[in-house]
Amino acid sequence: MSRIFTTSVASVYPHYVTKVEKKGRTTAELNQVIEWLTGYDEAALGRHLEAGTTFEDFFAGAHLNPRASLITGVVCGVRVEDVEDPLMQRIRYLDKLVDELARGRAMDKVLRS
Repeated sequence: MSRIFTTSVASVYPHYVTKVEKKGRTTAELNQVIEWLTGYDEAALGRHLEAGTTFEDFFAGAHLNPRASLITGVVCGVRVEDVEDPLMQRIRYLDKLVDELARGRAMDKVLRS
């Protein structure tokens, strides 16, 4: 089991915020990306952050977007579409979406519209 599985989403979320804000994107856009992937609206996301939910529990309760399989590319030298562990793949999906948002990709493309 990877250490990230038991890491709280709340401990990583500020890093996501910093990453996207440095590149001129907003927390609202970040939350929109998270909602698209997981189905958690802003209130539900806030409850998970406040509760210190682990990535394992966060994704266990999520309703993954059916278009998530369209997320492809490399994160930390690993192709997200080739990750075999379903939980790790979901975490990598989130990382990839945050990267795309931070790089200035159009929101409709980030959300695979």
